[in-house]
Amino acid sequence: MGTTKFIFASAAALSMLASGALADDMTGMVTRIDRLNGTISIQQTQKGTVGASAGALQEYKAKDAAMLDAVHAGDRVTYSATETNGTGTLTKLQKQ
Repeated sequence: MGTTKFIFASAAALSMLASGALADDMTGMVTRIDRLNGTISIQQTQKGTVGASAGALQEYKAKDAAMLDAVHAGDRVTYSATETNGTGTLTKLQKQ
């Protein structure tokens, strides 16, 4: 019985850590902006060695639609995002 509780507690802790992993600053390139719906698509760049392939393309809902006014498709950006129920929300966006 104690082992089962430990496994479930560990699984819950890991899922919270995984959802919080998006909170760190990431870098990427803006591929698409939909100002009417307040969404932005960003191709995440891989950190590490030279010649690394591009990361995943993610679409985020902007926390504040005004943050999308400072960037355009093709801009390199640093950003932070959170994920709730499978929906990514952009919390910080800064043009590099």
